Amino acid sequence: MQNTEEFRAEQRRVVAGMVSGLAITALALMLAAAWEPVGMPVRPLTERLQVALRTDLFVIGWLAAAIANVARLRFFSPDDIAGGKVGLGSKSIQDATAILQNTFEQCVLAISTHLAFATVSGHPTSILITLAILFCAGRAMFWIGYRRGANGRALGFALTFYPTIAMLGMSAVTIALGTTQ
Repeated sequence: MQNTEEFRAEQRRVVAGMVSGLAITALALMLAAAWEPVGMPVRPLTERLQVALRTDLFVIGWLAAAIANVARLRFFSPDDIAGGKVGLGSKSIQDATAILQNTFEQCVLAISTHLAFATVSGHPTSILITLAILFCAGRAMFWIGYRRGANGRALGFALTFYPTIAMLGMSAVTIALGTTQ
């Protein structure tokens, strides 16, 4: 950043992306929760966990894509084919590795949270599907916007992170209140 005003402007754009992601998350999760059946018997735990694992195949797909992207970039670059043992790598490899690292972190948090949510919710299907959709949309936006800096990746990050944190919080509250299914 050249000066403080440019930095502040970038911060405002990041906040706008994050707030937009939070609003989209809230709306999507409210709609998903309204879609779940009311008054129906609780689905067996094995079925709920199966739903979580099946929807998380899409989450894992983003991790596989990020790994494959780093491998592809290394394979076609004479400077990067030797891997990390020769230095930090080209700008393309540094960016791809940063995306991979963030995707890995988001995947670990999301999958763990989705499984936890499936254990405490009697009818998690529509919410888990919504979480997977938001994760995929968020990762695509993060990846596409990465080169534009913090502003370019803010909404994508928010759509990946906030839904997971919302379900983590919801699961923790459910457990604390002793209302697990």
